[in-house]
Amino acid sequence: MLAVRSVKQLIGSMAKTGEIPQAILVTGKKRGERQEVADLLCRFLFCERPSAEGPCGTCPSCLKIGGGNHPDVIRVVHESPDVIKVDDIRTQVADTVTIRPYYGKRKIYVMDDADLMNPAAQNALLKTLEEPPAYVMFILATTEAHKIPITILSRCQRYDFHRISIDTIADRLAELLRAEGIEAEE
Repeated sequence: MLAVRSVKQLIGSMAKTGEIPQAILVTGKKRGERQEVADLLCRFLFCERPSAEGPCGTCPSCLKIGGGNHPDVIRVVHESPDVIKVDDIRTQVADTVTIRPYYGKRKIYVMDDADLMNPAAQNALLKTLEEPPAYVMFILATTEAHKIPITILSRCQRYDFHRISIDTIADRLAELLRAEGIEAEE
């Protein structure tokens, strides 16, 4: 599982400052984990009762996002399994970005495997990222951020999620055992 603490820190920071980035890039090894982070961020941003800990998980917005049917969360899908084409970006992003949100205060586009965009798709997305409407946000997710052009990366707040190493886990457990006065084998 991803470093949930890091995601909660990100959410806590957004809750405290009220500053929501226009675009976020999430990197991680597993697709499901990246999608989990994107969903958590969407639920937080649409939640009717958010806290510094995250979304409530029970309000209508949280439930709609959890069920995959929130009208203002657009998941950019691509027909080809190995490339995101310019038509995917045009029809799902560029042509719909000017339509105001239906239900919430914002509209969030979630694109997993963002590294699969071909150059034409990258240029189409870049045009949208350069001057997006104030109510639009993008969450791009990938395992290979180096394949995304710097012109797109420069417009994103980047969050890299990595698995915690065994050494880090062992050190933290040893620290907790010492604090609790419990003896254990190495």
